[in-house]
Amino acid sequence: MRTEVIEIYQSGKGYKAISKALGLQRTTVRAIIHKWQKHGTVVNLPRSGRPTKITPRAQRRLIREVTKDPRTTSKELQASLASIKVSVHDSTIRKRLGKNGLHGRFPRRKPLLSKKNIRARLNFAKKHLNDCQDFWENTLWTDESKVELFGRQMSCYIWHKRNTAFQKKNIIPTVKYGGGSVMVWGCFAASGPGRLAVIDGTMNSTVYQKILKENIRPSVRQLKLKRSWVLQQDNDPKHTSKSTSEWLKKNKMKTLEWPSQSPDLNPIEMLWHDLKKAVHARKPSNKAELQQFCKDEWAKIPPERCKRL
Repeated sequence: MRTEVIEIYQSGKGYKAISKALGLQRTTVRAIIHKWQKHGTVVNLPRSGRPTKITPRAQRRLIREVTKDPRTTSKELQASLASIKVSVHDSTIRKRLGKNGLHGRFPRRKPLLSKKNIRARLNFAKKHLNDCQDFWENTLWTDESKVELFGRQMSCYIWHKRNTAFQKKNIIPTVKYGGGSVMVWGCFAASGPGRLAVIDGTMNSTVYQKILKENIRPSVRQLKLKRSWVLQQDNDPKHTSKSTSEWLKKNKMKTLEWPSQSPDLNPIEMLWHDLKKAVHARKPSNKAELQQFCKDEWAKIPPERCKRL
């Protein structure tokens, strides 16, 4: 029948005459001729697979729902489509969202910010937006961090055969409370890592001032910072207490004002990540080894890494 449509069309007949001669709808005749003009054939062309069950309307619904609430699960979306009589597997929903640029990912964790925190962070950014590179290269970044003996949690994959999941080589051993830990204070600048100090006992203003006294000036000299160098510290109560503020003033240490709830603005957080990764790769078996490995690996941090940060 389709071939006959094309033969009559090539003889000079129009859609109406062909429709009347063959008893077909005019729209059918037009569709056959358009296909022949576009593809040079009227036979059924190969398709990519079974026609999709997700209609354009259903797709718009999916995109609208995940845009409104990114935490919506594929099972919830499956139930939502079922309410409009579209029955598909939840994996089909994930694939369709992926084709539209929407992918399932673990959400990033960020500090909870109040409106006051947000204003302070924005003001900090505006104030320092046009600071010259020399200012940042002469800033000494500082912070404290806890390094656990066995407690570093990280996602990883392993290859194993069926029913071998609990073999020793296929498990990650865990210990309550991390099996012990050390608290460290560290500093760095664009020219490289400064000193790293292990904190013994409870950290308070007196201990913090002792750490600054023993490590700040030697780090500044080691890193060859200019006389205009600035000390960065967060707003921990030990850092901003009256006695610490007076100590900093007495020792003529200029500090960089810092917005609260902003650990993500401090580039030293990236170095803590590097340090913990390197330390745990060496598999320390006790706290003494953990302390020594922390000092060793901190000293190995390349100046190029610091400069990029």
